[in-house]
Amino acid sequence: MTPDLAGIAVFVSVAEAHSFRAASERLGVTRSAVSQAIRRLEERMGVALFQRTTRSVHLTEAGERLYQSVRPALDDLGTAMEALGEMRDQPRGLVRLAVSSIAERFLSGSLLAGFLAAYPDVRLDITVTDEASDIVAEGFDAGVRLGEVIEQDMIAIPVSDEQRQMVVASPDYLAKHGSPAHPRDLPKHHCIGWRPNPQVAPYRWEFTENGRDFAVDVDPRVTTNDMRVMIQLACAGAGLTFGMEETFRPYMARAELVPLLEEFCPPFPGFYLYYPTRRNLPLKLRALVNYLRKARR
Repeated sequence: MTPDLAGIAVFVSVAEAHSFRAASERLGVTRSAVSQAIRRLEERMGVALFQRTTRSVHLTEAGERLYQSVRPALDDLGTAMEALGEMRDQPRGLVRLAVSSIAERFLSGSLLAGFLAAYPDVRLDITVTDEASDIVAEGFDAGVRLGEVIEQDMIAIPVSDEQRQMVVASPDYLAKHGSPAHPRDLPKHHCIGWRPNPQVAPYRWEFTENGRDFAVDVDPRVTTNDMRVMIQLACAGAGLTFGMEETFRPYMARAELVPLLEEFCPPFPGFYLYYPTRRNLPLKLRALVNYLRKARR
């Protein structure tokens, strides 16, 4: 049976959009054209691929099996076609990145501005997020995260020096409440904590003593998902907060914040750009990878 590549592409669009209308908008064709393509494919295959109601579209068991088989093949085909086109061309196109909000150096502007100046035909779409995400499933080309949370099947290159988390507070707060001598003293203090969203418990503050890692539940008086709010409250004397040293460094340089418990805060591997293994890495992403490697050197 000769494969109906056009019909397969329409099928994948409908499967991922869960809608004939949304698939038609994505493909730039009419809804009727999408319906006809699916009907021809179902007649050709001899099975129903979708269950349709007035409100939803779902894959049948046969449709799910076909989707799981053809989706990787279409990805490989698209990558191969893109790679062939790029062999005679400069890096171009859109690179979608999912970047941790605490990757300060990567997001500072100068690094990415330098890359854009070097490759004027490449565009960047940067989503700043601290949610655990599957970059492949969500359509990103690459992500930037701390190395310790990156899956082992990813390729990762460093984009920062070693990092260190630390506790900081304003001089005014310390003058009124004193300094903790040990992380176990933290629950006695007003603390400003972080969590990515209201459905997640506040992050525990992690430390190391005599080579042993441990965490402290601080029961924050204030919890937020915005590091700027944490810093502003800490500078105003509302309490102690916890985060990346490089985030706090400008405030410590101006003596607005004071580092605490540094002997319990050793360095650890920093941030990495990571992406899935590909036989044919798109030239636009390869350009970014090579630029970041050169910048590190």
